[in-house]
Amino acid sequence: MLDLFLRGKWAMWPLLLAAIICIAYILERFFTLLRARVNPGLFVKQVISAYEEGGVEAAITLCNQNPNPVAKIFTPTLEKFEKYRSSSDLKTVLEEAITSAGSVELAFLDRGMLVLAAVAGVAPLIGFLGTVSGMINAFDAIVLAGTIDPTLVAQGISEALITTATGLIIAIPASSAHVFFTSRINTYTRSMEQASNYLIDYLLEEVEKGG
Repeated sequence: MLDLFLRGKWAMWPLLLAAIICIAYILERFFTLLRARVNPGLFVKQVISAYEEGGVEAAITLCNQNPNPVAKIFTPTLEKFEKYRSSSDLKTVLEEAITSAGSVELAFLDRGMLVLAAVAGVAPLIGFLGTVSGMINAFDAIVLAGTIDPTLVAQGISEALITTATGLIIAIPASSAHVFFTSRINTYTRSMEQASNYLIDYLLEEVEKGG
């Protein structure tokens, strides 16, 4: 590996940086989504059960005990519900609370996705640039030698292609991780939206019933 790195010359350094960034963000996104693996549909039912047993305070306590994105959206919503229960614009207040908290959590879930996309796009370009640079150096060596030595040509081309291969090796997992995480985030986002709407409808019904 060290020999290949040295043969790739200058282009291997930015590629090494891209690889480190890629690994770091993949691990960070993995553990972030692992923390958010709670099922929003099941969690909203648990919150409602807590509300029915102990009121708003019990529901908020449950959310505080579960530091997941859904709970962080529900907490300010329940607090607004407790404060503005008798307001004629309660639905608007709850929707604004959901939207405000949701935008923060969605930004948190999406964090780093642009970086992964950038690595997937830039790494091959750096590799190609390193290859072009290596090919230029190889032809310069041929000119200096004054003769076309097959061994010299083959060695120069081989070293030049190392950066292209490295760039693709970095880009493939970065692109795959980006697609995978994006799919998971989109699915989770839809589930959160459904759970949030369910909670708002339930709270409004409770007000109508005088609960």
